[in-house]
Amino acid sequence: MIGRYNQRSAAAAAGVLAVIGVYLLIVLFACGSGTTDAYDADVLRDQPKAYWTMANSAGGTEPDLSGGNHNGKYLGSPSATTLPNGATASKFGGRAQYLEIADAAALSPATTGALTLEAWLRPDVLQFSREESSGYVHWLGKGEPEKYEYVARMYSADNAEDRPNRISGYLFNRNGGLGAGSYFQDDIRAGEWIHYVLVINAAAAGGEYPHGYTKIFRDGVLRDQDDLSINGRVIVPTRGDAPLRVGTGNLESFFEGGIAKVAIYDRELTPAQIARHYEAMTGKKAG
Repeated sequence: MIGRYNQRSAAAAAGVLAVIGVYLLIVLFACGSGTTDAYDADVLRDQPKAYWTMANSAGGTEPDLSGGNHNGKYLGSPSATTLPNGATASKFGGRAQYLEIADAAALSPATTGALTLEAWLRPDVLQFSREESSGYVHWLGKGEPEKYEYVARMYSADNAEDRPNRISGYLFNRNGGLGAGSYFQDDIRAGEWIHYVLVINAAAAGGEYPHGYTKIFRDGVLRDQDDLSINGRVIVPTRGDAPLRVGTGNLESFFEGGIAKVAIYDRELTPAQIARHYEAMTGKKAG
């Protein structure tokens, strides 16, 4: 009985300490350059492995509010803009402006088999000036030749694949080629903020998704889910040592618009958590 009591007490104490730790981080960054808001508190409550508000482009560096020390460096001097809740965001001009974060195990879906990428983006144009391939930009990505991992992509309105302003996310095998991913294709308005969530989960293989899956959410709502395979080729997350970049992927295209509140989790967020984050930013229910 004493042993069971001690185990329960230790577990309860650990839970309390975890909660206290999150709130200490909130207080710490509220006192410094990484000033937080209610949205940040809601995200930190779900314990991301990395979290960048994208509010510090003027200072040249971006702190990781998760406590994981994955701090980033701005290149090309992006400017600032404002989110729906009044918080500061980074604005990228489509000309070699981006944030770069050094490779780390916490930023790779290969580490646990699952990863959730969450961000807010605001395209300020619908036809990008620095696009790549068939007519798209990578507004975030981790990968370089022979060390590809994942990207977040947006197509220009006019592109060679007839995918006007499609927004998507893909996982790649290490050597690149076609990736497995999910997307939504809506009538996008320039200057409109979008809550974007990409889930990569190779650990959930089975049933309808024998190799695991990707999911994509827009504004708190699930829009698409797909198996981690393409044309019979299985896509398996593999750790590479390329940095994570925001505003570009591997420097071949550059986003024009705002990006903010970028979070990386080493697991799949629940639909309820995603919807709660959307509501925390907008004051509106998802759906």
